[in-house]
Amino acid sequence: MTNQAPIPVIVNGAAGKMGREVVKAVAQAPDLNLLGAIDRSPEHQGKDAGELAGLGEALEVPITDQLEPMLGYVAGERNGPPGVIVDFTHPDSVYDNVRSAIAYGIRPVVGTTGLSPAQIQDLADFAEKASTGCLIIPNFSIGMVLLQQAAITASQYFDHVEIIELHHNQKADAPSGTAIQTAQLLAEMGKTFNPAIVEETEKIAGARGSLAGEGIRIHSVRLPGLIAHQEVIFGAAGQIYTLRHDTSDRACYMPGVLLAIRKVLQLKSLVYGLEKIL
Repeated sequence: MTNQAPIPVIVNGAAGKMGREVVKAVAQAPDLNLLGAIDRSPEHQGKDAGELAGLGEALEVPITDQLEPMLGYVAGERNGPPGVIVDFTHPDSVYDNVRSAIAYGIRPVVGTTGLSPAQIQDLADFAEKASTGCLIIPNFSIGMVLLQQAAITASQYFDHVEIIELHHNQKADAPSGTAIQTAQLLAEMGKTFNPAIVEETEKIAGARGSLAGEGIRIHSVRLPGLIAHQEVIFGAAGQIYTLRHDTSDRACYMPGVLLAIRKVLQLKSLVYGLEKIL
């Protein structure tokens, strides 16, 4: 480790399941300093972020719903690296959160999915003008990056593919950002998948899933008991090739989150996807 001052970090969505994991990971990293914990839930206001996250000790960082004052406070700290905000909130608020952070010179690391392509482009333009790094990461798992890379390789040899993503029933957006990103990566391979063999008829709308680019279909499952899971299924005459990634503990995302916090300080624009910084 160097003698550089620790990176100041704000966790937005700190009372949520992912937010609590991020609080723990940041608190335990010697080169990071948790300065703020933001959450809109009324029942958690004023609670200590460390105790709420299950650290077993107080961090003396209270949960607050005051995002902009916290951004201003961290932006005013001049005795070290620029601040970083890790956002695991809700699709309805993440766009405004990121714009506000960039306006204050705070570097966003975004795990919330649900941003539209137009919103991502607008944020990219805003970050570029501000020369401020921003990372939007649909999935922080190294295993998912490896699955996507394997899917890209397989797509060279298979013409038929479908994606199934399965998540807990508290996830607000569908399809998942990870599934959308996977479909985008496959669509960029320069071919159209799933050439029609028959004229299909959906007896119930949506039975064949959502249609992404280049003929790729995505199917979404929402059930209690799930965390985050994805299958990419390739088919050809006489064979099925299935790639699957399963999450059993949200701690699996934390190495990617910590990497993103450290890497975003080196950026001057928006970067989309964990694979771009590995």
